[in-house]
Amino acid sequence: MHRAARAALHDRSDPVGLTMIRRCLRCRVPLQQSSRAYGIVPPPRDSEEKEMLDQILRVDHAGEYGANRIYAGQMAVLGRSSVGPLIQEMWDQEKKHLAKFNEILAENRVRPTALLPLWNIAGFALGASCALLGKEGAMACTVAVEESISEHYNSQIRALMEKDPERYTELLQVIKEFRDDEMEHHDTGLEHDAESVPGYWLLKTAIQLGCKAAILVSQRV
Repeated sequence: MHRAARAALHDRSDPVGLTMIRRCLRCRVPLQQSSRAYGIVPPPRDSEEKEMLDQILRVDHAGEYGANRIYAGQMAVLGRSSVGPLIQEMWDQEKKHLAKFNEILAENRVRPTALLPLWNIAGFALGASCALLGKEGAMACTVAVEESISEHYNSQIRALMEKDPERYTELLQVIKEFRDDEMEHHDTGLEHDAESVPGYWLLKTAIQLGCKAAILVSQRV
């Protein structure tokens, strides 16, 4: 009887049914887990696969982070110019890419590269310095960076397709979508006179060498 009285008091002090909500939440967990075994990235089968996937996610996140900082630097210089809206449009796409990789890293407990503070400064400085050359300089930087990122995405796509395309279907879909966006930015840069900046090929080569070095380091550090 005492137990019944305590239960009755508990029910009156719980007008919104918190106890029932908790019970429902406990019941829902198995349903959610059974409807989807994993997210975009499959759980690694062994340490070798984990290392491969961690490197892919870490370097892709670093690349999108760096691209965001480059566009931020461009906007700091050219944001009020006629090309500002175009740069902002491309930057908005990069923000979505970065947000997705932030989500994937957290979901799979993959640490980002320890060099993010460096890419923060270097990316902004690269974007701003090229933008100081004018619209053509900013577009040349965009062409160089987006071409490097697209080539890297293509190498990842080939590697995952060779291993098991069905196992990595969703990850491949994300990478292909982002690769297509980067190629669109690359083409936009060419359409807006990137090649007309003085020393275009020298500038492009120097930027792409830096991108390749950043990719190699970010995979592991």
